[in-house]
Amino acid sequence: MKKIMLSLIAVLCLPGISALSFASEIGKLKADLKGEQDMIKTDIKGEQDKVKADMKAQQDKKTSEMMAQKNKTTQKGEAMKAKGEGMKEEVKGMSHEMKGMGDEMKGMAGK
Repeated sequence: MKKIMLSLIAVLCLPGISALSFASEIGKLKADLKGEQDMIKTDIKGEQDKVKADMKAQQDKKTSEMMAQKNKTTQKGEAMKAKGEGMKEEVKGMSHEMKGMGDEMKGMAGK
């Protein structure tokens, strides 16, 4: 009778042990899944950061190119302006020279 009772108790306890074992396995699986989820999130975040950095670099490059072009255009404009000012001075000098020649001619004619 003792053997039968012990056998019966053993049979009744087995499902309880396996249920505890099953719960433990589920807990491990949940932890593993959580870890994988965190790794995936980290990978995605890294990729997003990389894409943002690439876009920022492209934007900075375009901005630099635009600023260089603007500076080049400004320098050309300033050079043209300076050349124009030089030509104005040259024309003024020629005008004074012509006036002087005119005065000379008047003087020669008046003699």
